[in-house]
Amino acid sequence: MITTPPLSLSAEVSDALHGGHPVVALESTLLSHGLPPGRNLEVAHRLERAVRDAGAVPATIAVLDGRPVIGLSPAELERVCAPGAGLDKLSLRDLGPAVGLGRSGATTVASTSALAAAAGIGVFGTGGLGGVHLGAETSWDVSADLGVLGKVATVVVCSGVKSVLDIAATLEVLETNSVPVLGFRTDDFPAFYLRSSGFPVPWRVDTAAQAAGVVRAHRRFADSGVLLANPVPVESEMDKEVHDRLLADGLELLRANDVHGSDVTPVLLEHFHTASGGLSLDANEELVAANVRLAAEVAVELAR
Repeated sequence: MITTPPLSLSAEVSDALHGGHPVVALESTLLSHGLPPGRNLEVAHRLERAVRDAGAVPATIAVLDGRPVIGLSPAELERVCAPGAGLDKLSLRDLGPAVGLGRSGATTVASTSALAAAAGIGVFGTGGLGGVHLGAETSWDVSADLGVLGKVATVVVCSGVKSVLDIAATLEVLETNSVPVLGFRTDDFPAFYLRSSGFPVPWRVDTAAQAAGVVRAHRRFADSGVLLANPVPVESEMDKEVHDRLLADGLELLRANDVHGSDVTPVLLEHFHTASGGLSLDANEELVAANVRLAAEVAVELAR
């Protein structure tokens, strides 16, 4: 009989979960596909420190040699961040093939949420959520992140979605999937590098305790996740004129090179990073750090 390996939890994460202590899931695609070598490892350490400083245990997640690992060791973290690591990018649909074939890969929002929930981790801090792509009415290009949030009871703390997406449609899909969208100290849904997308959030919370209270109440009525939208810090927000110019140039780049599907985000991010002289990388790092801190604060409240 063919068997698949169980989840591999680090001793620290396992002990924390058994003891009822707060744990925060962290993704690995940001590290292996979203940041340049060297900086990715620095950011990985910074994010784990931010979670610890807020009183929770970090659990960075990846699949290594067909084994889903919940809480990477220092050596495993270096492996994920190493130049030329060659890790696959694994959404939820890819977990089965990767595990069954003994492959290694970095987890996206969708797969990280699912693995975190399977391990008993209820809070996940990340950068941005995937969403409905422009033109989805003909391409059907909708991120798996939205569907997973509709059926996995994970709190995802992020800075909204990137402005290249159809934000109105993304919010509609979240509503259809019964995912509460909370704005943290804001009435506006953020657009990753920008603090406001121009669309309102349905609900606002101003403290981690309020967010945790909403999560507890929601779990009494539904099995779906909760989206906590935390705008990029004021001092790290990109200038809107610069952002809009980079976005227009990036969309033209996508059209000129016929880029579609899962390739859109990495190509667009690389364009932003290169054309902005690193400004977008700085904003990306700061918003992720702020999100994982908030995620840890919410996890601490939920563990009380």
